[in-house]
Formats: sequence, structure tokens, C-alpha cells
Amino acid sequence: MQGVQVEIVKKFVVFEGGDGSGTSTQLELLRGKSRVWTTYEPTDGPIGRIIRDALRGETALRPETMARLFAADRTEHLFAKNGVIERCNRGETVVSDRYVLSSLVYQGILCGDLPFNLNKDFPLPELLFFFDIDSQTAVRRMENRPVREIYEYLEFQELVRERYKTLTPRWQQQGVRVVVIDASKPIEAVAREVAREIDSL
Repeated sequence: MQGVQVEIVKKFVVFEGGDGSGTSTQLELLRGKSRVWTTYEPTDGPIGRIIRDALRGETALRPETMARLFAADRTEHLFAKNGVIERCNRGETVVSDRYVLSSLVYQGILCGDLPFNLNKDFPLPELLFFFDIDSQTAVRRMENRPVREIYEYLEFQELVRERYKTLTPRWQQQGVRVVVIDASKPIEAVAREVAREIDSL
């Protein structure tokens, strides 16, 4: 990503962080707010459903296949009718739980440079929140989940956190406004911080 100028989509906001960091909880708190459209990756579309089956361990796919599926799902998420780009262009604030950085982190751990090559031409968000939390705390939060996904174990989440810390500054260098959130704080405190930054757009 360094040295390559990538388009930034105004009013596009992304939540990123390891599993158990609270991105989905914060997205739910934003749902229904005026002129804010909340969304997530993988999507609920046909490609996203295949990915979710694989994340739950119901379908065995190679990491390279997963990386390509995420990129395909993202293309539809962005450019389909009433997708991210269309909504941002008409003045809506779009907040997505996960985007390109998730692919660079998760699939990058497992299959090297392929995710960078697949995602290098996608536009970047105007604002990115990195929900940072100690991996042990995050894994404890996930203990009561009825279904654990294939990446939700301590050793992998430690790699995830370190990779986020390495890659997030690169997005800042590309012109993305990055806000690092202490995700160990109470939900209400995090929500106030998130709302304040989004309102500033």
C-alpha cells in the first residue's frame, strides 16, 4: 500500500479489530440512527454466506480460496445497487464492521501477499476505528459464544493484534483518519467516543 495513492470515500467509516473487540456491539448501537447506514463483511449476500459457513467450520476451504471470496464479496458490497459507494455518494454515512484491513490481517497471516494483491484497488474509508484489546481479554469475552469461529483462539488472535498494529499506520499514511479505541473500556464509554468521531464527519 505504501507509495500508491488510493481513492478515499468520504463518509465511509470502518470498524476494525480482533474477534471479541466489540466492533459488532458498537455497530448494533448505531443501527437506526438518522442518515447512518450500518453494514458488515462478510455480507448477507450469496458469497458472504459461503464465507460464514467456512468461518463456522461447516465448509472446509483453503485460505487462498477464502481470500478470493472475501474480495469478491467486497466488490458486491461496494459497487452493487444501494451499496457502499452509491450510499456515500448521496450523502449517507456508511459504517461497516470490517473491510479491507480485515483481509490483510486475517488472510495475510495465512496466505502471504495474496490479500494485498486482491485488495490493492479498493478505495479506502475516510475514518477507521481500530478497536484494540488485549488478546486474552478478547478470548475470555468469546467463551460464552454458542458457536466459535475458526480464528477465535488465543494464539491466532495474538497474531491478529500484532498485525493490526503493524498495518494500521500504513492506512494513516494513505490519508485515512485512524482512531485507536481502548476496547477494554465499558461499552457506553466506547460508544460515546465512536459517536463523537462520527459526528465530526
